[in-house]
Amino acid sequence: MTVIEVKNLVKVFNNKIKAVDGINFEVKQGEIFGFLGPNGAGKTTTLNILCALTKPTEGEAKICEYDVITQPEEVRKCIGIVFQDMSLDDRLTARENLELHARLYGVPKSERKKRIDDVLELAELKDREKSIVKTFSGGMKRRLELARGLIHHPRVLFLDEPTLGLDPQTRKHIWDYILKLKKEHGITIMLTTHYMEEADELCDRIAIMDHGKIIALDTSKNLKDSLGGDSIILDLKDEDIKKGMKIFKDSKPFNGQLFLSVKNAGREIKRILEIAKKNNIDVLEINIRRPTLNDVFLSLTGKEIREETPNLKEQLKNRMPGR
Repeated sequence: MTVIEVKNLVKVFNNKIKAVDGINFEVKQGEIFGFLGPNGAGKTTTLNILCALTKPTEGEAKICEYDVITQPEEVRKCIGIVFQDMSLDDRLTARENLELHARLYGVPKSERKKRIDDVLELAELKDREKSIVKTFSGGMKRRLELARGLIHHPRVLFLDEPTLGLDPQTRKHIWDYILKLKKEHGITIMLTTHYMEEADELCDRIAIMDHGKIIALDTSKNLKDSLGGDSIILDLKDEDIKKGMKIFKDSKPFNGQLFLSVKNAGREIKRILEIAKKNNIDVLEINIRRPTLNDVFLSLTGKEIREETPNLKEQLKNRMPGR
């Protein structure tokens, strides 16, 4: 069953910045669907449209068969949201935050206590329910926000950069928690991330996004297999980069290095070094790497996903008069 349906979605800011550029995709019931891309790619803007927080310039989107433009209230009733920035009231206790959210979402008084108890147990925060939130660690706050997003029993949970700024150990804990939500509760989850490992670990399918467009959409395995094998990275002098691009088929330059896609890197290294020597290309260093989602992004765009680009908010700020 399809629970998210997006057709030709476009969002333009200030009549010039096209944050979302004609994207199409569907998400099935119980799927974890990820948007992977650098800052400024359009991931958060897409989520805001799907959550009925901003209207698209063109196109259409439906959540649980409700139209985000004409039926925004119905959309909000069937979704839960965890924003990129923390939105808890840190002067309240964990239980008070959940109580406030339950009231805002119209959870019946007769059901509130049980639902709050249930999500506190799920988030492993029952023993801290009376603690002021400002005393919580970053990971505890994130788990509480996830619990808050579930209290009204949403069919779809939206997560915007759910582990941004967390240390690796806490991030892994949040991953386990998200996978637990899918396994035990069958919730459809859509998340944005610029962490390759996060998309790899969590998502059934991944849409790679750049400059407002979806440039690839498939499972992580299929995306990596599309490169045709391993990557051999040649560290070359600047003057040898162009020469290497002409000689080696399917090569991509980046930051003084040449990336080659090969079937079996172990067997190909000797042949590649012989070709380089024959053509007077000085190989300073050579490395082998199994395909990653970063390699997929590099193959499609010529840049790494780790590269930080200005986000939309920063772009808008920089375009303001007087700047």
